[in-house]
Amino acid sequence: MNYESFNLEVATEAHIQFAQQICDEMETSSKQRGTGISKRSPEQIIYYIRAGKAVIALTSLGEWAGFCYIESWDNDEYISNSGLIVAPSYRKSGLARKIKNRIFKLSKSKFPHAKMFGLTTSAAVMKINSELGYEPVVYSELTSEEKFWQGCSSCVNYDILQSKGKKNCLCTAMLFDPLAKKNQNISSPSFAEITS
Repeated sequence: MNYESFNLEVATEAHIQFAQQICDEMETSSKQRGTGISKRSPEQIIYYIRAGKAVIALTSLGEWAGFCYIESWDNDEYISNSGLIVAPSYRKSGLARKIKNRIFKLSKSKFPHAKMFGLTTSAAVMKINSELGYEPVVYSELTSEEKFWQGCSSCVNYDILQSKGKKNCLCTAMLFDPLAKKNQNISSPSFAEITS
């Protein structure tokens, strides 16, 4: 399916009906890949939807196709675009890239001065993050807020993270620092540049 046939929007109350389906797919995907995806509850997904901090992708028939949300840390100094998931039927369609672009834009509008970071084991997500201007960093450049790291506790690799004192794990840490980009006179690429 061509990714342009999807409708992407900031999630609203009307999308709460998909919360359980999103959580189930996150868990199933994690098990299938044998990699760490922090477990989420429907209540968490609903919270981010109600806060206007989530992007949802729907098919032209109104079926759920993808999702991602924004979390903030250290008094909004850091934010993460978390929980990126695409329904199995729509993977390899370009939808993940479109969702990441949309959540990146939403993040910049809501938190223009925040450093955006992510942890991932996915090569595809690393590539998309790089296109957006994220750079690989050491874990010490991420939030030190304990609540963030507790979110890793449901990951299959949590023992590795703990054994390394939260300084390293199997995930790659990536950071987009708007101040550093501004000081370097480098702006993040536009959506048109990324998708062309």
